Amino acid sequence: MDDPRLTPARPDLAAKYLEGKVSAARFVEGEEFEITEPVAPLRSQPSAEAEQLTQALRGERITIYERNDEGWAWGQLVSDGYVGWLADRALAKPRARPTHKITALRTLAFPGPSIKLPPIESLVLGSTVTVTGHQDVFALTQEGWYLPARHLHPFDWREDDFVAVAERFVGTPYLWGGKSSLGIDCSGLVQVALSSSGIGCPRDSDLQQQGLGRALSAAESARLQRGDLLFWRGHVAIARDAATILHANAHHMATVIEDTQEAIARIKASGNAIAAIKRLA
Repeated sequence: MDDPRLTPARPDLAAKYLEGKVSAARFVEGEEFEITEPVAPLRSQPSAEAEQLTQALRGERITIYERNDEGWAWGQLVSDGYVGWLADRALAKPRARPTHKITALRTLAFPGPSIKLPPIESLVLGSTVTVTGHQDVFALTQEGWYLPARHLHPFDWREDDFVAVAERFVGTPYLWGGKSSLGIDCSGLVQVALSSSGIGCPRDSDLQQQGLGRALSAAESARLQRGDLLFWRGHVAIARDAATILHANAHHMATVIEDTQEAIARIKASGNAIAAIKRLA
């Protein structure tokens, strides 16, 4: 059966590209939109009280298959294929393709080239913008925002060490479905960090376990290397070195650095043993 997280299909409606593969009352082509809010929750149902499945960041693209009269839109994120509902107000027709991405954990957008002006927006790591010019230490975007140029890099720029990116999130509150420094979950941390290094990554930990790297043998697992991924049922952590891991978790309700063996023992005591350890290269 197709994974519903990644398959834009319901009994009443499905994406046109799925015609002949799934059953639905009607099939639609879909229309691409751009996320305009700094962080837009993607939910399981068209309701602000529904579960947050993941988040879309400003500049991301999404293919929308339905917009209802209650202010909700249903579609599929272009970046990782995740399907869900988000508030219609977070959408706009795409303009120019992004030229830069935010590489600071958070940055502020000013209405002019001065840090003394009251900020008009905040953006998080991984958001994308279209830069149209520069003035002093600011980059000017197509919206007329002035962003600190040092907080941006060209769209195709890649971080050298994805673990170092993840380490910058230490102390970030744990948030189910989150993927920003305002709140993040375990698989969101892995996805954001790997994406910063140009490595495609599924959204959820089970999909990451299936799709990333190679499984380590017992002997290899005893000698963890920086960047190895440790998987439990419903959880993932990143090895910082042979002795410590980094993970966003509900036990601490934060992203923390923890002794690897102590974490494994603590999680095992709750009935969840290590399922796999994988190495990306």
